[in-house]
Order: sequence, then structure tokens, then C-alpha cells
Amino acid sequence: MQTVDTIKPVELATTSAAQEENWTEVIEPRTGVFDLRLGDVWRYRDLVMLFVRRDFVSNYKQTILGPIWFFIQPLLTTITFYIIFGRVAQLGTDGIPPFVFYLAGNTVWGYFSQSLTAVSTVFTTNAAMFSKVYFPRLTMPLSIVISNLVRFGIQFGLFLLVWGYYLFTTDNLHPNALMLLTPVLVVLMGLLSLGLGMIFSALTTKYRDLAMLLTFGVQLALYATPVIYPLSKVPAKYMWLILANPMSAITETFRVAFLGAGTFSWLYLGYSTAATLVILLFGIIIFNRVEKSFTDTV
Repeated sequence: MQTVDTIKPVELATTSAAQEENWTEVIEPRTGVFDLRLGDVWRYRDLVMLFVRRDFVSNYKQTILGPIWFFIQPLLTTITFYIIFGRVAQLGTDGIPPFVFYLAGNTVWGYFSQSLTAVSTVFTTNAAMFSKVYFPRLTMPLSIVISNLVRFGIQFGLFLLVWGYYLFTTDNLHPNALMLLTPVLVVLMGLLSLGLGMIFSALTTKYRDLAMLLTFGVQLALYATPVIYPLSKVPAKYMWLILANPMSAITETFRVAFLGAGTFSWLYLGYSTAATLVILLFGIIIFNRVEKSFTDTV
């Protein structure tokens, strides 16, 4: 009996160790503020693509016009800008045809604002899913930015059609080598909206009023970004305020690249890049801190 009693604990320990080795996922608490676990997001990349497909299909599956809204929304907004700011207010556009000028700014701003607004509510709109199953929470806001990137690609195609028309029918457009920076500008817009969105999503778990404040703030931020006016028309005493917005340099660089008019500076673009990376890191840290206890407050 003594021999059996001695062997049993060893067998149980061996069995337990074998079971632990067969686990496909081990959930452990984070040990530090900078324990971001970005490797988990890469391992769940298939889930990210699944969320992207879900967002794309769910938004337009039961609509009459479907993906045609991708074209209608920027066109209607651009026409509104053209009438109000181009015809009524008669704001200057640095010699660029007003319609393509406003469409360029609207294409860039649309991707940023839509991604920011959607990411900012990721906790509240997906609370049921988050509370029932485990997966890296960062995959959800990342999928939103990528799904909006698909929408941006379609709207960017619309911009290229209008841009091509004016390019061959007028002499006012002067595209240049800065067009090669387009992928960089798109990545910066996506990362900036991701970082800011995660900050607001973390805060809205406790303060729901911030969601409505953000919607209003995004509308106001449009006027603090050179979307409906060129940077050259901003008074010198307010220039620093406009340039403090990271989206200002991104929008102006995009416009200079394709239209050949505007203000471009590597210093301004460098500031936008640095600000974007800082905001993104800050957003990921806050997001990961809040995700551990957000179900108690949502």
C-alpha cells in the first residue's frame, strides 16, 4: 500500500502536466503597463479578417443601393461644400477647380472621421461579445479601421476618376512625386483614428456622454483641418493652432501631391507622424488597461 500511495501523486502530476501541454490558449494576467501582447493580435489575424467581412456585409446587406452609398456619400458632401463654401462663401482654393479640391479633402477626412467614430464605441457596441468569449480585444478596433480602409479604397477610386477628368480637361492640376507618399498618408490616418478611437472607447465605458461629445467634436474638427480651405488662407496668428492638428499636414500633403497646390513641409508631416505614434501608443495602453474591467461598468 505504501508503494501505491507513493506512485499515485506522481501519476496525477504527470497527467496534469500532459493536459496543460495540450491547451491551445493560456490566459494570463498582464504584468505591466507596456505588456501589449501584440503577438496575440497577429495570431488572431484570421479573426480580424472575419470581423472586417462582418462589418462590410452588415452595413449594406439590407440596403437598396448597397455599396453604391460609398459613392453617393462623398459626392453629396462635396456638392454641399461646393455650393456653400465655393459659391456662397467664395472661399479660395489656390487656383484649383473647387469640386476636385473639396473632393480631395473630403476623401481624406471621411476615412479618418468614420474610423474614429466607429472605434470610439467599440466597447459599448460589442459588450455582449466581449463578456462571453475570449479573444484579443485589440482585434476589434483594428478590424474597424481595416474595414473602413476598404470604403476609403472605393472612394479614392471615385476621386481618381474626377481627378483624371480635370487633369485632362484643365491645366490647373500639377501632380508630382509626392503621390508616392499616399500609402504612408493612409497608414497615418488609420493609426491616428485607431489611437484616438481607443482612448475615447476606454473613457466612454464610464462616461457615456463622451460618445455624443465626440460626434460633435468631429464635426467641429472638420473646420480646424484644411478640408474646406487651403492652409495658405489661414491667418498667420492661427496657423499654429491648425498645424497642431495632426490631420492638417496629412490633408494638405495629399492635396499637394495630386493637385499641385498647397503647403507642404517635411517638418509638418514629421510632426504629424510623431504625434500619431504617440497617440497610438497611449491609446493601446489605455485600451488594454480598461479591457480587464470594462464589463463591470458597461
